[in-house]
Amino acid sequence: MDENNDYGYGQKLIMRERKRWLFFGVPWTFTKYTLTDKKLIIEEGLLKSVENEILLYRIMDITYTRNLPQKIFKLGTIRIQSRDKSSPVLVIKNIKNSRDFREHLSIAIDKDKENRRVRQNEVISAGDGHDDSFDDEYDDNYMNC
Repeated sequence: MDENNDYGYGQKLIMRERKRWLFFGVPWTFTKYTLTDKKLIIEEGLLKSVENEILLYRIMDITYTRNLPQKIFKLGTIRIQSRDKSSPVLVIKNIKNSRDFREHLSIAIDKDKENRRVRQNEVISAGDGHDDSFDDEYDDNYMNC
């Protein structure tokens, strides 16, 4: 394995980006986004650092947007919806190479779900052992009586 791609703990580094100021696209912020083959890691702060991570298989939806100033300075925003309890919605705002980041993220999510053999209903279910499909079937049968 290439040392540059080794993130540690058996993970492969895919891509890193920094949040930037909207105007001029300068990376004078203290927020970093690291994408590995298993997690999306968000590091924030200068004096007090906070690190949050989202397991890729928990990500449900990705939305990519760019407003006019972002287009001018070649930046973009990625909005992620996940089943993560601490960050169900994560906005990765004003990053350079945003389209590439989104594409790498999407591919890594698909690969991680495939490797874990996660089925779509496992990701969507409430996670409390309650099967909603049974309730829907019961309601349909009840209404037809």
